[in-house]
Amino acid sequence: MNGSPTNGQAPEDFETRMALLREEMVQRQLIDRGIRDERVLAVMRKIPRHRFVPPEYVYAAYDDGPLPIGAGQTISQPYIVALMTELLHLQGPERVLEVGTGSGYQTAILAELAREVYTIELEVELLERAQQVLTSMGYTNVYFRHGDGSEGWPEAAPFDAIIVTAAPPEVPPALVEQLRVGGRLVIPVGTWDQDLQLIVKYGPAPTDYTAQSITPVRFVPLRTRRH
Repeated sequence: MNGSPTNGQAPEDFETRMALLREEMVQRQLIDRGIRDERVLAVMRKIPRHRFVPPEYVYAAYDDGPLPIGAGQTISQPYIVALMTELLHLQGPERVLEVGTGSGYQTAILAELAREVYTIELEVELLERAQQVLTSMGYTNVYFRHGDGSEGWPEAAPFDAIIVTAAPPEVPPALVEQLRVGGRLVIPVGTWDQDLQLIVKYGPAPTDYTAQSITPVRFVPLRTRRH
């Protein structure tokens, strides 16, 4: 899966078309809906989302919605990717934990905006595919792990920011524990009625955090070793 032309187009014509679709995505789906962080907008203009979707969905890569990527998982709607990234308030020097590598698209965005990205995926097929794409694109600040994302990555903690790309029924305590004081966790929470939450940790105790409801969302459930 490399997002190459599938209908006989010359590569340069294909990439030009993708760039136009990408700019339209940024204008209509992100800016028009209130995304204002210029760093987030610039990165989403830059990263070729079509390289992270299966070949049959290449021409739908910039549509306003999620797309299936295999193993019962999806690549999130562009607006949701931008919103969650903006909520992290990344400035450049951060170490970020991503729970749910998925396609690797969100991973690439984080890798452009932060110093280091630690990403965990339970589905081996998705992890290997994302690692292949990200490596081919030259990212050297991403660290991959096959495992249960609800357990976090204790050896690499604490993290300045944590993003979760699938919905657990409640916030995993391990993730709050691995967030540094002052850090931000963006996570969809719930089963049928899901809510995107912003959690900010203000002290060392397990309950020393605030949780703000951002917007209703619909994510695939967070898979764990137990479920």
